[in-house]
Amino acid sequence: MEQLHDTEWRGFASDNYAGTHPEVLAALAAANGGHAPAYGEDPYTAALRARFREMLGEQAEVYPVWGGTGANVVALQSLLTRWGGVIAPAIAHVNTDEGGAPEKVGGFKIIPVPTDDAKLTPELVRAHAGSRGVHTIVPQAVSITQSTELGTLYSVEEIRAVTDAAHELGLAVHVDGARIANAAAALDVPLADMLRGVDVLSFGGTKIGAIGAEAVVVLNPDAVTGIDFLRKNTMQLASKMRFVSAQLLALLDDDLWIRAAAQANAMAARLRKGVEGLPGVRFTQATDVNGVFAILPEGVADKVRAHVPFYDWNAATGEVRWLTSWDSTAADVDRFTGLVSRYCRG
Repeated sequence: MEQLHDTEWRGFASDNYAGTHPEVLAALAAANGGHAPAYGEDPYTAALRARFREMLGEQAEVYPVWGGTGANVVALQSLLTRWGGVIAPAIAHVNTDEGGAPEKVGGFKIIPVPTDDAKLTPELVRAHAGSRGVHTIVPQAVSITQSTELGTLYSVEEIRAVTDAAHELGLAVHVDGARIANAAAALDVPLADMLRGVDVLSFGGTKIGAIGAEAVVVLNPDAVTGIDFLRKNTMQLASKMRFVSAQLLALLDDDLWIRAAAQANAMAARLRKGVEGLPGVRFTQATDVNGVFAILPEGVADKVRAHVPFYDWNAATGEVRWLTSWDSTAADVDRFTGLVSRYCRG
């Protein structure tokens, strides 16, 4: 097939722009050939289950799915009754960037909580956990994102405080882990320690080098109901699941997921350092993982964007978002920060 894109074209718009990691492609090739049972009865899915149990304990169960939105909908549905709702930051991906899928497909309501850093606290959970009976949605779960939509990070202690508060109130806890690898690389702690007290995790693989491989990982089987059926009727059950599972296995083998995420994190730190102190540049969030949020002088963003793609976060204030990827290089970052410097000094 003819190559239809410029392989030299790189940017900082999204870690979804990056291609597939060579080790993941190799794993797909290894999983190909011959026949294997469908719908998760294959040896790759069995091996993936064993790998997650090594990481998270024998009670853990893994359900590979196609995408992050599907993972979140399946995971949250499994925690709720039909009259249940989910407490989440107002800026959470499940509230703002999933096309209404939680409500339309999942049939549940997000209870949005305003927060400047996209993080929940025990106090915020308690403040939104009440209900007026049949006249309101009944909060039944809490969803936090690790790392968050603003590139911020919960510490291990912060996650434990939120889970403890939620469980005291009878609420289950879900973690949207679309960028859980970036968080794990930054915190440098075992995943089981980070997620202690969490009931269900949406494990992200696509942003760190997979083609389209995510998973719902159940850490507390007593908290979920009907997840096998939910995965099917939300169209997230892959027939040739071996190819989804093989990708996730490749990411977990030899800590590729950590290495890939650590590269992205390091390049974000390099990018921030490269523009720090430039005239008119100020940062709006901490750069804990692979996201840099900054406000640029008027007109600078469009000038730089003529060369390298990235998105406005808030066009009204001049705030932009730069995301680095597993394949971002120092040369990519230095070229970009050079452009920002040129136009800021203008």
